Amino acid sequence: MEQNNDKTSFFNGLRDGVPIGLGYFAVAFTLGITAGKAGMNALQSSLMSALMLASAGEFAAISMIATGAGFMEMIVTTVVINMRYLLMSSALSQKVQQDRPFLHRIFMSYAVTDEIFGISMTVPGKLNPFYQYGAACVAAPGWVLGTFLGTVVGMILPAPVMSAMSVAIYGMFLAVVIPPARKDKVIAMVVVVSMAVSFLFQSLPGLKSISSGFQIILLTVLISAAAAVLSPVKEENHA
Repeated sequence: MEQNNDKTSFFNGLRDGVPIGLGYFAVAFTLGITAGKAGMNALQSSLMSALMLASAGEFAAISMIATGAGFMEMIVTTVVINMRYLLMSSALSQKVQQDRPFLHRIFMSYAVTDEIFGISMTVPGKLNPFYQYGAACVAAPGWVLGTFLGTVVGMILPAPVMSAMSVAIYGMFLAVVIPPARKDKVIAMVVVVSMAVSFLFQSLPGLKSISSGFQIILLTVLISAAAAVLSPVKEENHA
């Protein structure tokens, strides 16, 4: 059943975005602390989070700021790490309702994150852009607010508390992946294979030297292509 009603789709996205926003807040808190240690103030770190919405890219950028890296080095590294979003955007372009004006695709591009992409792709039928808007309305503020508070007050929290908050993102990933994996054996197999191959990329000498951004791209393309060949999905006619 497609989400034809914009208001309903928006509130569905708002509902599904709540756990993502909470997870983002916890992870961004750690990001804010890192930014503060690198010499960034709350305004700078919050603006960065509002413009990027990418944890790996932001952590990399902050690390380079702390080491005094040049602008070109930061730009190239951030582009490489975030290149996986090109693949996600390509998938979403096939998922979104085709009769929507092109402007919606521009607005949706702001909120193409791992988690929002995950819940958007599990929506039955074609994707109403307002579903993603609803999710972003909760997730993005959680990310920005967490960064702000982490920069301002994070340094006063005990180390065990910060360590516990830093693993919240992994619990959020599990919440996104497990439900569809339980319903579809192919998805479950893809998840297991992805975990195994990711472990190899992190362990083998020749593979672990590849940047995390390129690792994600290679794994996404190779594993999804193999799954598409071995277990193709029949096209459905969505009115």
